[in-house]
Amino acid sequence: MTEREPINSPLLAGWTIATGMAVVAFGVSFVVIGLGANGSVAVAAVLWLVVGLILGLPRRDLPPPVSGASVAKRSPAQATPVTAPAPSATAPARASVADAPASSAMTGTRPAPLPGPRGDAADDLQKIKGIGPALETLLHEKGIYHFDQIAAWTEAEIAWVDESLEGFKGRATRDAWVAQARVLAAGGDPETVTG
Repeated sequence: MTEREPINSPLLAGWTIATGMAVVAFGVSFVVIGLGANGSVAVAAVLWLVVGLILGLPRRDLPPPVSGASVAKRSPAQATPVTAPAPSATAPARASVADAPASSAMTGTRPAPLPGPRGDAADDLQKIKGIGPALETLLHEKGIYHFDQIAAWTEAEIAWVDESLEGFKGRATRDAWVAQARVLAAGGDPETVTG
């Protein structure tokens, strides 16, 4: 014998309440008004029926109850897929996170990188106070090889570099890399640069 799923309908509950209230209304009306006032009995019964239906109807702000048996019987194929709304024709298309460049979450603007050092020889960036071997490697990975590249950075590019140097955030500003690079690019001594 198979197990029947219990009836769990809010509408059926509403009708049950309404019918019960109508029966009570008929009984009370016969006792109070008497058998001779059948019109009053009918009006009272209809009013009680309407009140019972209103009280028994499901609330719209609550989801309908779901029995455990119906949830267990649902297959993954029956699940409603959640999809993102299609972009409108007037709204500009947004790039996905995967399509966005790595710098999109950072402040500032990325300085123009070089594919490699000019003339196959990079400047010794460690001459800039605050740049050691690890930072020099990070800068090379970002396409920065020469003093003149650093000397040409704008405020927005400095902000990007400060933000992008994982483990060394803020070093370009704190150690005045741009000022030192300008001196070094001109052939001077970076020791003359003050903060």
